[in-house]
Amino acid sequence: MLGLLKKLFDNNDREVQRYFRQVVEPTNAFEPEVQKIDDLAAAYAEARQQHENGKPLDELLPWVFALARESARRYLGLRPYDVQLVGGAVLHDGRIAEMKTGEGKTLVATLPIALNALPGKGVHLVTVNDYLARRDAEWMRPVYHGLGLEVGVIQHDTPPPERRKAYLADITYVTNSELGFDYLRDNMSLSPDQLVLRHDHPLHYAIVDEVDSILIDEARTPLIISGPAEKATDLYYKMAEVALKLERGEKPEPGEKDKEPTGDYTIEEKQRHVQLTEQGIERAEKLLGIPGLFSPENMEKAHMLIQAIRAKELYHRDQDYIVQDGQVIIVDEFTGRLMPGRRFGEGLHQAIEAKEGVKIERENQTLATITYQNFFRQYDKTAGMTGTAKTEEKEFQEIYGMDVIVVPTNRPVIRQDHADVVYRTEQGKFMSVVEEIAQRYEKGQPVLVGTINIDKSERLSAMLREPRYYLPRVEMRANLLLKAAQKKSGPEWEKLKKALARPANLREKTLEEFAPLFQGAGGNLADAWEQLKHAVHTLEIIRKGIPHQVLNAKYHEKEAEIVAQAGRSGTITIATNMAGRGTDIKLGGNPEEIAKNILEKQGLDRYEWKVELFVKKL
Repeated sequence: MLGLLKKLFDNNDREVQRYFRQVVEPTNAFEPEVQKIDDLAAAYAEARQQHENGKPLDELLPWVFALARESARRYLGLRPYDVQLVGGAVLHDGRIAEMKTGEGKTLVATLPIALNALPGKGVHLVTVNDYLARRDAEWMRPVYHGLGLEVGVIQHDTPPPERRKAYLADITYVTNSELGFDYLRDNMSLSPDQLVLRHDHPLHYAIVDEVDSILIDEARTPLIISGPAEKATDLYYKMAEVALKLERGEKPEPGEKDKEPTGDYTIEEKQRHVQLTEQGIERAEKLLGIPGLFSPENMEKAHMLIQAIRAKELYHRDQDYIVQDGQVIIVDEFTGRLMPGRRFGEGLHQAIEAKEGVKIERENQTLATITYQNFFRQYDKTAGMTGTAKTEEKEFQEIYGMDVIVVPTNRPVIRQDHADVVYRTEQGKFMSVVEEIAQRYEKGQPVLVGTINIDKSERLSAMLREPRYYLPRVEMRANLLLKAAQKKSGPEWEKLKKALARPANLREKTLEEFAPLFQGAGGNLADAWEQLKHAVHTLEIIRKGIPHQVLNAKYHEKEAEIVAQAGRSGTITIATNMAGRGTDIKLGGNPEEIAKNILEKQGLDRYEWKVELFVKKL
């Protein structure tokens, strides 16, 4: 009964069925006719002419989708499924298509892109990183070329003349940051010849890949173009020294109004705010040799000291930034990726440089800024696709006027999604993760471990490499068994207690001789015995070695290669959240990636359409 009611009121299901009637059925009806067409580009040009003569895009949709599908079938060996046609129609309508991982979002995007390229105003496919922009453009290029469309790609190092050419193409693959900065630079340009975006329709239609990451997680992230401002920098080193000598205190509890805060300063972690106490101000004035730290003439010094304390307490190496080649490089808090060229504002970056003892660059002043939220609202039409959007549908509707359609999978999902497990301590969590990895590795199962930052990924890697990090778990299990066996007596029990007193020497063979003691045992004693056996077994696997790959912002050059092969038997991959976006992970490994690497070593273009078909056949 509940299922029937849900079906009756399920707007998503109704919308999907409508798309099947209005898009999938007419597109499929055109398929036999389209397959007889020799020149797909000429047929597409005719559709463009019809649109110029006044025929709306909605009426041309089934025919253009059929042309794009046939182009993909001919030049990629891929025929979009019916559910992918639904996803394409959702994107054309300026909505968000939620499609599960592996359902082919890259191919889906070619359908609405081909349709919305008809007006000749340019279409932008916005991705989260340079690698995906380049990969997807090259991969889908044969589909577009089959329709007579030009494709442009913009990378971090693309010079202005090539950017201009890429934006003038029918379709442009670009990252959200490059697109946003090009928009800001165009608004600062003094003459038309300096513009890189189209003059007539710079922001016509955009499909945003991983839309939840860009339009929700990073919505309020400001894109800032700044220029150098004159300011003495040596003082930052002095402030870093002073900050080290000051001690962190605690604020009084809400009910303790009469109590003063302790220490030299207090921290509000959530707001990343620093407040100097009276004691701290006096100490700082003494260390700096100045009277009145917050007097008008010393306000700049006070600001620099606050930033030095923030750098010390709130910004951590290998988490918020890394130091590479003598430079402080920011790590994006949402993607885990390096952001070369970006700098924290208001002297914070200089404070971090002073803290790390590297060369301090001049402070910058803001020349132009915009948030992603405000930027993407300037498009005539925006659509998005991701694997996770339904939970944020309310925000999408309120901020962007976009609703989310969950597109069904082509085949039933057989993957099991287990409930989250919560631990009392971080150490306990990491120990359990190591045990799980060791257990799966022993069976030959591939494991992909996601971590939130570089520090966590390297900590987990160290625990898999060095047995000493896991030894405390064995010691704890040995102590629990020792307590449970306290009342037991006899020569064998005494021998066991002596062995448990030296947990580092425990081996599986050592434990085997004591197994008869626990036959028929129950309760805490049996549980403690089984847990110790499991811990000792895990330790022995670690001692033999658990080969694994670490993927984080430090090693991002190998990102695609590492993630693509994460499904191979016995492969352990530890990755920050930078790595989950866009690379296919197939159980047993990704033979196409292996073939690609071989072809590239031979000097062949992996995405040339004949080579693409060869790889698919292989």
